[in-house]
Amino acid sequence: MATPLSVLTRNRDFRRLFAAELVVFGADWFVMVPLLVLLPELTGSGVWGALVLAADTGITAVLLPYAGTVADRRDRRTILIAANVAALVATSLLFLVQSAATAPLALVAIGAVAVAKAFYSPAASAALPNVVDPEDLAAANAVAGSAWGTMTIVGASLGGIVSGAFGPYVSFGVAAVGLLAAAVLTFLIRRPLQAPRDASAPTPRAWHALIEALRYIGGRPRIRALVTVKSAVGLGNGVLTVFPLLAGLYGAGSIGTGLLFALRGAGALIGPLVMRRVLDHRSWLLPGLALSMGLYGLGYLGVAFAPWFPLVLALVFVAHFAGGTNWVLSNYALQGEVPDRLRGRVFATDMMLATLAISVSQLGAALFVDHVEPRVILIACGLITLLYAIGWRAATRNLSLADTSPPVEDAYEGRAQSVD
Repeated sequence: MATPLSVLTRNRDFRRLFAAELVVFGADWFVMVPLLVLLPELTGSGVWGALVLAADTGITAVLLPYAGTVADRRDRRTILIAANVAALVATSLLFLVQSAATAPLALVAIGAVAVAKAFYSPAASAALPNVVDPEDLAAANAVAGSAWGTMTIVGASLGGIVSGAFGPYVSFGVAAVGLLAAAVLTFLIRRPLQAPRDASAPTPRAWHALIEALRYIGGRPRIRALVTVKSAVGLGNGVLTVFPLLAGLYGAGSIGTGLLFALRGAGALIGPLVMRRVLDHRSWLLPGLALSMGLYGLGYLGVAFAPWFPLVLALVFVAHFAGGTNWVLSNYALQGEVPDRLRGRVFATDMMLATLAISVSQLGAALFVDHVEPRVILIACGLITLLYAIGWRAATRNLSLADTSPPVEDAYEGRAQSVD
C-alpha cells in the first residue's frame, strides 16, 4: 500500500505539483499578513483591511464556476502557470502602496490575485489524479490535503516574522519570488495534467459547459452529496472572527491569538495524514464525512464552555483536525466519481459553495461580534455545523460509495454532446 512519503519520493511530477501548491499557499500569507498590518498604519482605519479580505473571498467565489469550465476546456499546465504569473504581477502592485492615497491599489492587487486563485484552484485539484498512478491517489490526496494546513502554520508565521523584521515590502518581494518558483515547478512537470481530448470534438462555449456540469451534478445524488460537504465547515468558519477576543477572555493576548491560529493550521495539517487509511475504504467515506462535520461542530461547542485556555487550544486542534479530514475525504471521493472532462467544473462548483459558506459565516459573525459575547458566536457556529452534519447524513443515509465502478467517460460523452 502506497504511503504519503513513498509517493513523494517516487513521483517527481507529483512532488513538483505539491511543492508548487505549497509555494502558492505560502505566498498568499506573505501578502495578506503584512498587508493587514500595513493598511491600518497608512490609513488609520480598519476599513481597507476588511475590504481586502472581502475582495479575496468574494471575487474567488464569483469566478470559480467559470474558472472550472476553463480548467476542463484548456490546457491545465498553461492555466496554472498563467495564474502564477498573473498573481506575481498583481503582487508587484503592492510596492506602490506607500500612503493613504495609494491604499486603493491594495484592493486592486488583491482583487487580481483573487482572480488568479480562482483559476488556479480547480485546475490544480482536477490535475492531481493525472500526475499519480491510480493506486497512489489516496496517499497523494493525504499529502496534497496537508498543504493548506502546512502553510497556515509556516507561511503565516514566516510572513509575520519577515514583515516584522524587514518590513512589509520585503515580504511582498518574497511572495513574488515564490510565485515565480511555482510557475517554474509547474512548467517542469512532465506528465499531462488532463486526459487526452478528442481533437475533432467541438469545444463547448463557457455557458454551455457550465450548464452541462450543473446538470451532471443535479442528476447524480452521490455527486450532489459530495459537493455540499465542505459547506458545513464553511458555515462554522465565523469562529475565526472571535479568535482575538477569545484569547483576551483568557488573558492570553496576542500570543494566545497566534496559538489559536497555529493550532488551527496544525489540525488541518495532521488530520488528512492521520486519517489517510479511511481513503482505502470507500464504504467509510460518507459516514466519515458526516463524522468529520459533526466533530468540527462539537469541537467549537466545547470551546464555548471550556474553563481554561489549554483545553480551548486542544479543542480548536480537534475541530480543525476534523475540518482538514473533511476536505481531503470529499476531494478524494469526487476525484473517483467524476470523469476527467468534467472534473474542473465540478471542483469549481464544490469550492464555490464552500467559499460562499465561509463568506456568509464571516459576515454573520461580523454583524454580531460587537453586540454579543464571543461564546455566543462560538455556540451558534458550532450548532450550525453540527445540525448541518445531522441533516446531511439523514439525507444521504441510503447512498454508498462502496460501488467502485469508475466514471464512464464514453457513456457520458454521448449524453453530453446534446447539451453542447
